[in-house]
Amino acid sequence: MTGVGVVNQGPVVNARSVVTVTLLSIAYLLLSSWVVGFKSDQVVLLVIFNVCFYLSAITRKFIVGFSVFIVYWIIFDYMKAFPNYNVSQVHIADLYNFEKHLFGIHYQGHLLTPNEYWEIHATTTLDIIAGLFYICWIPVPLGFAAYLFFKNRREFLSFAITFLVVNLLGFVIYYSFPAAPPWYIQAHGFVFHPATPGNTAGLVRFDNYFNVHIFQSIYQKGSNVFAAMPSLHSAYPIIVVYYAFKNRVGFGKYILATVMVGIWLTAIYTSHHYILDVLVGILTAILGINLFNVLFSKVPALNQFLDNYATFIS
Repeated sequence: MTGVGVVNQGPVVNARSVVTVTLLSIAYLLLSSWVVGFKSDQVVLLVIFNVCFYLSAITRKFIVGFSVFIVYWIIFDYMKAFPNYNVSQVHIADLYNFEKHLFGIHYQGHLLTPNEYWEIHATTTLDIIAGLFYICWIPVPLGFAAYLFFKNRREFLSFAITFLVVNLLGFVIYYSFPAAPPWYIQAHGFVFHPATPGNTAGLVRFDNYFNVHIFQSIYQKGSNVFAAMPSLHSAYPIIVVYYAFKNRVGFGKYILATVMVGIWLTAIYTSHHYILDVLVGILTAILGINLFNVLFSKVPALNQFLDNYATFIS
């Protein structure tokens, strides 16, 4: 065998695959250092990929399949080098006022956005519940992807590629319509500050209560704070729930649906997103799911690619 692998055996370790993986690893590290600067996360990613590739046949298939998510992560990371506020005007006051116009809440003689209302009425119980819901936005999609990997490789790839498509659509909107999150106005008003770092906003109350830095560490790594529209945090659980119902995941699909709604509400409660951001996130997920279904069912080459990929990691 001279290739990376043959279709009925999946990816194999041989001279060519070793050279390919090594060169790709070095190229990724060099390119990343040049584009966004050297970071320990890059080394961690390479270690995970290489360990999984060489450890065993099943881990090799697993990491080759999960490369779809690695592609997403690399694109997301590289966005730091190309801020969307250099491409289009950032929407701050107009989005805030439109949110207030559509969903404003009258409270003590003032018209407040839902974010402002819940900032006043936050409670420790809600902070804990909100934090537990919001922390799910990373492990739930990845955990569900792992479940599909072991249950049905083709459905796993459909889920992973749908996830990538939804993100790409979201990234297009990020650059077409840069938007400040609610916490930005609470902290900085309507003045644009391009170098504003990420902020945990209302989630800091969860960190403080448990004396941890979970959300702080997550939001320090954000690619751009002016990317509130759409809320991809609100889009991800829709993809999970869609594939959970499609694959008849028993009672688990209702638990996932509950987590989905909890994430939507938390995004607003913690001032990370407006209701408008959440709604556009939901529409982005629906569009991405349908776009994947149309393209990969109507375009023979894409359908064949999906079949070959699924066979390769089976």
